[in-house]
Amino acid sequence: MSVNSYLENLGSSLILSDSEKESISKSINYLERNLKEYFGSNVLEHFQFGSSTRGTILPRKYDNESDIDYMIVFDNANNYTPQTFLTRLKNFAEAYYSRSEIYQDSPTIVLELNHIKFELVPAYKSYMFYYIHDGKGGWLGTNPNDINSSLREANKNCKFILKPVIRLMKHWNISLNYRGYSSYNLESKLVSELKYSYIFNTSYTDYLLNAFDSLNKAYYFPTTESKRLTTAIEKIKEALDLEKRGMPYSAEQKIKEIFPEK
Repeated sequence: MSVNSYLENLGSSLILSDSEKESISKSINYLERNLKEYFGSNVLEHFQFGSSTRGTILPRKYDNESDIDYMIVFDNANNYTPQTFLTRLKNFAEAYYSRSEIYQDSPTIVLELNHIKFELVPAYKSYMFYYIHDGKGGWLGTNPNDINSSLREANKNCKFILKPVIRLMKHWNISLNYRGYSSYNLESKLVSELKYSYIFNTSYTDYLLNAFDSLNKAYYFPTTESKRLTTAIEKIKEALDLEKRGMPYSAEQKIKEIFPEK
């Protein structure tokens, strides 16, 4: 198997299985019914957002902290603080999910089910803007699906290689970079840096070298993380060199040092 074939296969496998999707869908339907029953008209809207809506969420097999971001938009006519709604969400979760692990991890309430973790994010909406907990007790304006459309367009321009590449980079970030980047920051950075890379990139290794290099340019002085990025670049190049020299097995073993199988 060529290096690019291995990366393509792995990138395609880093997706939720049909059974995982079905379980999550059932859990969301149950959550929606419970929210309506418990809060009634006090909740104005609620919806899924984040990597699970972009197709870049990793399955639990590769990410044991994989979660579903779910925003609950409250009526906040009385200008309550975020903690008021966090407490309400925690009480709600304890009422309907008493056998699950429930805890506050600001700015969310975490609900851990057997197959997936939900992060319930309280919010309110003013005009066209959503506001969530800023981590300091106040409110912060946000667009919960701000990179979805740009990722969708960039992925199409990149002949649908960009999403698998982002999943591969998230896999590396978890396996070898000790989650040095948050999932959202990594995704948004890669979308920004790679959205026009289809002009000169054609293969998975092209895109991945571009991705690691763009992350590495942020470091002006060597750090532990920049050394990991440099190591990844070197090993991809070594794998390609081994393949060019007619050593496909050694090339595959080398690329697995950066993107291991489970």
